[in-house]
Amino acid sequence: MKPINDRVVVKPAPAEEKTSGGIIIPDTAKEKPQKGTVVAVGPGKEGVALTVKEGDVVLYGKYAGQEINHEGADYLIMREDDILVIL
Repeated sequence: MKPINDRVVVKPAPAEEKTSGGIIIPDTAKEKPQKGTVVAVGPGKEGVALTVKEGDVVLYGKYAGQEINHEGADYLIMREDDILVIL
């Protein structure tokens, strides 16, 4: 996958299976992860290079990006502006 312009492809981190106290979370109560790893980065827009690079672990907004499934794996495609922090 090669995103265009200022788009970034992120592989979301898996949802938490247990709480810190050891309680198992059912599928219906799991929250959508807001953390992931950048797997592909577009060239930027109008000569402005992107800040993130492949391999960066990032935090993004709760409803950021478009969910896709490619070759059996889930990904998010989002604008760099939707990324809040590089960890």
